[in-house]
Amino acid sequence: MNTKPVVDISVPLLDLVAQYGPLRAEILRAITRVCDSQRFIMGPEVDGLERELGAMLGAEHAIGVSSGTDALLAVLMAIGIGPGDEVITPTYSFFATAGCVSRLGGTPVFVDIDPITFNVDPAAVERALTPKTKAILPVHLFGLVADMDRLVGIAERANVPIIEDAAQAIGATCNGRQAGTIGLAGCFSFFPSKNLGAFGDAGLVTTNDASLARELRLLRNHGAEPKYYHSNIGGNFRLDALQAAVLRVKAPALDAWTDGRRRNAGTYRALFRDAGLDHAAGGVVRLPVEPAGYRHIFNQFAIRVPQRDALRRHLESRTIGTEIYYPVPFHRQECFAGVPTSQGTFPVADDAAATSLALPIFAELTHDQQRHVVTSIAEFYAAR
Repeated sequence: MNTKPVVDISVPLLDLVAQYGPLRAEILRAITRVCDSQRFIMGPEVDGLERELGAMLGAEHAIGVSSGTDALLAVLMAIGIGPGDEVITPTYSFFATAGCVSRLGGTPVFVDIDPITFNVDPAAVERALTPKTKAILPVHLFGLVADMDRLVGIAERANVPIIEDAAQAIGATCNGRQAGTIGLAGCFSFFPSKNLGAFGDAGLVTTNDASLARELRLLRNHGAEPKYYHSNIGGNFRLDALQAAVLRVKAPALDAWTDGRRRNAGTYRALFRDAGLDHAAGGVVRLPVEPAGYRHIFNQFAIRVPQRDALRRHLESRTIGTEIYYPVPFHRQECFAGVPTSQGTFPVADDAAATSLALPIFAELTHDQQRHVVTSIAEFYAAR
């Protein structure tokens, strides 16, 4: 492979403008439809989105909410998490995973991750079980489903529910099962950078439990049914009609976008191999894995590399966007310093935080852009 960088080319981490262009007219019609109706909170757009995403994911119930964070919060509220309750969660994830547990007075029990997949280590989950464990909260990180076969077995033996943090994993599968439909509930985010992104914050909860679905519909609207009559205390977790309308336009394109991301992941693998960089063949770059039976949707293409921060500065000088997901695991966050499990050791998560770097992987990425990324990385290590 030619390791000379491509000149006069830039590679953003994400290019939402390129995604928006082909759908612009249809999205503007959908927004106009909502504006003309003047129905901005809940209503037919939200109902339609829930039906369509529920069918797409194979879930009996889909409940639109205001964000992925509120999806997690509402489910934890619905199952009664409170003071004295422990929820097992990986220490390596986006803040909301553990933050929602703490917000309700529960104790997030941090465990380490698998060194190959970035996902929670099932053996660590089993070791962390106590009589106070009220739920297991795995994260399908970067678009790869966690080892749900083992986690479901652990949860069933302990008689505790699994709440799936599927914020980054819509459309990901494990042995034919959709992320977010394996445990008691699945929590999705439609933050604009996600594979299926809204024009602001939006989220979804999926479940096959009718009782839980009814409770969630109450909780997202202050626990009121009928209006102004409150059977319990909820919150304002309602999904805006404008966001639902945008998502209804974008959702049919999700499979094509995911296929594009998966093709780009395959291109990266070939380019890194040809450049002699693939760790599996003796190189310095550890690439993301896709175990047999899994469908990775590559919300992120996160590599692990030595001298990560210096490499990132080098790529920035070559106008290549990158991001670090995540630089500080939960057990090292200041706000969790008082959480007892923060005092444990989590060597795999610490290593991931020090070495992981997300590369551009969006569906519209061109081959020249990907070649520029890989040749720039090759240039960096050749000079070392």
